[in-house]
Formats: sequence, structure tokens, C-alpha cells
Amino acid sequence: MRRVAGVALVAVLIGLGIAAFATAATPQGTSRVVAPGDGVTGLPASPSRALYVHILGEVSRPGLYELPEGARAVDAVAAAGGFTETADAAGINLARFVSDGEQIVVPALGAAVAAAPGVTADGRVDLNTADAATLDTLPGVGPATAAKIVAWRERNGRFASIEDLLDVSGIGEAKFEGLRDLVTV
Repeated sequence: MRRVAGVALVAVLIGLGIAAFATAATPQGTSRVVAPGDGVTGLPASPSRALYVHILGEVSRPGLYELPEGARAVDAVAAAGGFTETADAAGINLARFVSDGEQIVVPALGAAVAAAPGVTADGRVDLNTADAATLDTLPGVGPATAAKIVAWRERNGRFASIEDLLDVSGIGEAKFEGLRDLVTV
């Protein structure tokens, strides 16, 4: 009788261990693949805003994913099935927050890596995807102004044009003229 109870206890503990592992290994939050022609015309009627992120490169299932507001790059990678065997996981900052409409490219090992998040191939800073640290590299933009640019973007959505920078507190005509050729949307 004692032996049966011991076997039963071991079976229960193994089952709990498997359940705990499955819970920890499963990506948290919700995401869904958005395919062309889905008729996605706006945000869902949920309390939090959804983000649409296009992830490609060295992930198992490249595509367009809907992620919850506040998602990070690691959530986008998880939604896309994780890294491939040839992915350079250090090629992107997994801890950074993603923005709506962003494209994330996971590079292959040995491939050239972008200089910083939000920097285009021609070296301009993308106002819609750059983080505060990247914005801070612009001449005349310090940590306080970079934070104001990020706050404006979070409050108002994507920059429609570089001229929208003039709506950011602390950026006047003179500072804007110095940034005009260094930024893009």
C-alpha cells in the first residue's frame, strides 16, 4: 500500500513539473498572425491598444503579428516561433519596446547588424522606431528632448512627417533645421 502511494505521489509531482515547464515555455499574452486580405482596418475594441509588428529574417515563422501594447521585441520573436538555428540573437535588443507598424529584422550569424534601433541604412534616424538612446545621438537632442520625442510619439502615434517634430516641446525652427536632413519617418 505504501509503495502504491509513493508511485502515485511521484506521478503527481512529475505531472506538476511538466505543467510548470509548459506554462513557463509558452509565450505569455496573445498574438495572432495577420495575413494580407484579413481586412484589418483598425485596432480591436479591447481596453488596450494592439500593435502590429512585421518580423522577418531568422525566425521560424516570419510575418505580421498583432501584439498587445507594451510588448517587447522578445514577444515578437516568440510570436514568430522563436529564432532559427542560424539567427544572431545578439543582433537585436530583445528588451526594447516595439512600436506599432515597426519592422524587426533578425539577422543571421555573421550578417551585418544595424547600428542602432531606428537607424536607417542611409544613417538617418527614424522618428517612429528610434528609442530614446538613438534620438539622443542627434545634435542638439539630449536625454530630455529625446524623452519628449518618445512621449509625443506615445501620445499622438506615429510621426506623419518630419515637420511633426515642431510640435514637440523644446524643438523650434532652428533646432528643426539642424535635424531636417538627419531624420526620417
